[in-house]
This record gives sequence, C-alpha cells and structure tokens, in this order.
Amino acid sequence: MVPLAPNPTKVMLYIAEREHLGANMDIEQVVVNTVKGRHKQPEHLARNPFGTVPALELDDGTFLVESLPIIQYLEDKYPEGALISGTPEQRGHARDVERIVDLRLAGPMGAYGHAVNSPLGYPKDEAKAAQMEAAMQPPLNYLENLLSDDRPLLLGERVSIADCTLQASLQFMRYIETDIFGERPLLRAWDERYRARGAAAAVLKW
Repeated sequence: MVPLAPNPTKVMLYIAEREHLGANMDIEQVVVNTVKGRHKQPEHLARNPFGTVPALELDDGTFLVESLPIIQYLEDKYPEGALISGTPEQRGHARDVERIVDLRLAGPMGAYGHAVNSPLGYPKDEAKAAQMEAAMQPPLNYLENLLSDDRPLLLGERVSIADCTLQASLQFMRYIETDIFGERPLLRAWDERYRARGAAAAVLKW
C-alpha cells in the first residue's frame, strides 16, 4: 500500500471501514512508496508484475493486483457486514455508483492532477487539464444530485465502496492543492462528513 495513490487508498479505506464495523480481517499492510520508485523494485514486482499498487497476497501465495477485485474478494471472504448488501436492486445501485465514481470521475481526476501538479514530476499540460476538467463535470453533477435527498453518504445511511473510491481520489487532489468541487455544497458537506469518520481519519493523511 501507499497512502497517496488513489487505488491503494481506496482499499485501505475499505479495510478500515470494515474493521470499524467489526470485521477482523487481520491484514498486514506494507507501504510501497511510489514517489521513491519502490513499486519498480524486484521485491514488489514479484507481487505485482505491472509495477503498480495495490497488491493483496492470498492464502495460497498468489496475488490480486487490482483494487476493485481485491475489495470484492474481501467482501466474499468476510461476508458478515459486507458493504454491498440488500436487495438485488440495492446491490446493483451500489455497484453502479462505484463504477461511475471510479471510471467517470476518479480517472479524469488522476489525469487532471498529474497535468496540473504531478507529484511524480510529469510536465504540466494545460490542454490535458482543461479536457479532464470538462470530463469531470457530468459525474460531479450526478453526485451532487444524488445527495439532494439529504442522504449523509453516497448510497444513504451506510458507508459504501463508492464513498471509499471517491475519497481516495479526493485525497490526491488535496495533496496537490487542487479543488474540483466548484459550486457544489452537497458534495462539500459529504466530504466533511466522510473525513470526520473514524475509519477515514485512520487512513487519510491530507
């Protein structure tokens, strides 16, 4: 894990939320500092040949290397208190919102961040930043509208994987001192509520 990159932070938040709800996963978390290039060293490449984070070692010694399958595996392995629950419709909506956040918002957020103030030293790219900023507006509007019924979290009263996914990318935005919310007071209020959670405070650094 590394406490800055969005994908491992999403998994770290998920684990913290599950443990806060009473699950005992007993997962040892190992920091792999991508800023210092530790993800490209042989020790980590043995875990993840793509040189990315996160990676989860399973009981049989194999590894999962994508954040959402890691979370889905943990949902299956520790089903009591799983974050995705309820009716098929509720479960479908929970998965749908998480995918909207990850694919339509978190991806452009990451590209935008690296285009304006990359912690990895990528050159600034104003055209790319403008393109990604425009791409973020529809999903941001979608989430603002989702919160218009006074729900405290993205799926309602209970924390969801979508909350973890969005907050993980927002930490990256805070680290590079970038605000992408604009005039969206409901998202700002959600952000404050989520960061006040005990699980979030244990993981988020910025």
